[in-house]
Amino acid sequence: MTIPRSSALLWLLIGTIMLGLPISRSLASSHSLVSTFEGAKETTSANFQEIVQLSKENRQKLRIIALAPHIVESLFEIGAGQQLIATTAHADYPEAAKEILQIGNYARLQIEKIVQLQPDLVIAWKTGNPGDDLSRLQKYHTKIVYSNPRTLAQVADELRMLGRLTGREEVAEKAASQYQNKLAYIESRYANKMPVITFYELWSRPLRTVAHTAWPQQQLILCGAQNPFVNATDDYPSVGLEQVLVSLPQVIIQPTQHAADSPDSINWGQWQHIPAAKNQFIFHPNADKVHRMTSRMLDEVAIMCEQIDVARQFYQADVLAPN
Repeated sequence: MTIPRSSALLWLLIGTIMLGLPISRSLASSHSLVSTFEGAKETTSANFQEIVQLSKENRQKLRIIALAPHIVESLFEIGAGQQLIATTAHADYPEAAKEILQIGNYARLQIEKIVQLQPDLVIAWKTGNPGDDLSRLQKYHTKIVYSNPRTLAQVADELRMLGRLTGREEVAEKAASQYQNKLAYIESRYANKMPVITFYELWSRPLRTVAHTAWPQQQLILCGAQNPFVNATDDYPSVGLEQVLVSLPQVIIQPTQHAADSPDSINWGQWQHIPAAKNQFIFHPNADKVHRMTSRMLDEVAIMCEQIDVARQFYQADVLAPN
């Protein structure tokens, strides 16, 4: 079975951005992560079935280690945050998550520390954690269940899965249903709108964007945005500056931490022949939200879709205006 590198690479890139590491180091790590994991023995289904057979009371008392920020955030959303005994770097939402012991990051886990904590359950990110570390944990007979949301719709499935693991099915079902309703509303709102040529700047040096089934690309589709690089060879391809300039994007998306303009982002305003620059349609969604597979992500995507729609209306009016 071949595991897509899309989620893993996004996680590695985000970790690199936060830690200020060279991007080449992240890309090298991503190859190791996926190839190692492909050889790991998967027992998650059996572990899941064993745990959900426990009583609700016992599931609500499980001591859990969550190995990705989006897992932590979703556990808190369904009321299971107090069951967390450890997590990884950048698990910072909600505020209470910052107090949880950290036992690793996107590149390496502290296996000995995890074993010493004797968790009842480890929830790992199937394509976002180091595969060799997960294999080592399995050798210690650690119960591992995997989080693996690949599409926007699967965030709801994730919430329900976590609800079953922690004995909080009712709360999880309510959160999942609310998420699905909001996703359906956004999808219907922009489904038949005029496409807007949109460039997504994931990384500035070297310039990197999104394509295919990448997480941010799914968000662009939801907003009715047309990515000129959607058919690139990789989910997160490097592109040349000239390629972007000749594509004449009508909107440019520059996700940044805390939705602030970043000094590391490219100053597109110096190329006024680009419609996005000329008309000031350069938007900065909060990367902490849009890059996580959680329901909070959808709130930020809704704002991004509205911004793209403002640009859409502007260009439509311009086309209809008399010469």
